[in-house]
Amino acid sequence: MSTVTKKRPADSTGEKLADGEFNFTRRDFNSIAAMIYDDAGIALNETKTSLVYSRLTKRIRQLGLADFRAYCDLVASDKGRAERREMLSMLTTNFTRFFRENHHFEHLRNDVLPGLIGRARKGERIRLWSAGCSDGQEPYSIALTLLSAFPEVSKYDVKILATDIDPKMIAIGQAGVYDESAAETVPAALKKQWFSKVDSPRGKRCMVDDRLKRLITFRELNLHGTWPFRGPFQVIFCRNVVIYFDDVTQSHIWTRFAAMLEDQGHFFIGHSERVTGPAKDQFDNIGVTTYRLKGTQPR
Repeated sequence: MSTVTKKRPADSTGEKLADGEFNFTRRDFNSIAAMIYDDAGIALNETKTSLVYSRLTKRIRQLGLADFRAYCDLVASDKGRAERREMLSMLTTNFTRFFRENHHFEHLRNDVLPGLIGRARKGERIRLWSAGCSDGQEPYSIALTLLSAFPEVSKYDVKILATDIDPKMIAIGQAGVYDESAAETVPAALKKQWFSKVDSPRGKRCMVDDRLKRLITFRELNLHGTWPFRGPFQVIFCRNVVIYFDDVTQSHIWTRFAAMLEDQGHFFIGHSERVTGPAKDQFDNIGVTTYRLKGTQPR
């Protein structure tokens, strides 16, 4: 008597997703995506397959691992905690430039700072926050705008908080040294006044003036985690960051930002972002990706 063995359905999680040096399956991608979501709220879908493969291949090679499955096992283990942070750093997008979306800085200079400068001169505490600051070009653009409008700002209680999830980006921001090409979008007069050229193994580079640095406090911060400060802030920039979150996480983050702003505080977001969820009713949209928190009249 013969027996018939039923064939098991194919396991789609084992489907190969990339051709290359290391085996990379849907199961591997799903594992990495789940860890990134849990750690940072970043939602990776399969359109990011090539990005994940290309950015992590070098690490797998350096660590001498056989494939992505071995890498996933490592970063999911207790001994792989440091590498899991490295993975997050490598999968985080850090595109930025000085005075990106310049209309925000024009609005800051022309419509927001005059009132804040008056309050600072009366002894009030003024705080601005660059959330998701990448390598520091955004908070330095804020500082340049502030100094151009308020040269004596260092005499008053005015500070900029700059935060990012990637410690490597925070280190670059604290150093304040950039390729000359990065500073091309800085207006010539500001570049002449606030930057100096320095030699480095990579050739001539631009270093920001210490007076700019003293206005900014750089801190590592995961927007998906605990925020160890209370505010309130008069101005928050969070641009081209929340687009990497899913709808639920976006809605939660917008609400948290609203709670950090003072009444009539200003909120600047990225060109492809919109405030959604319950927080939408807390803001007035007063310009292109420019919002103001509702509340009592500004002081």
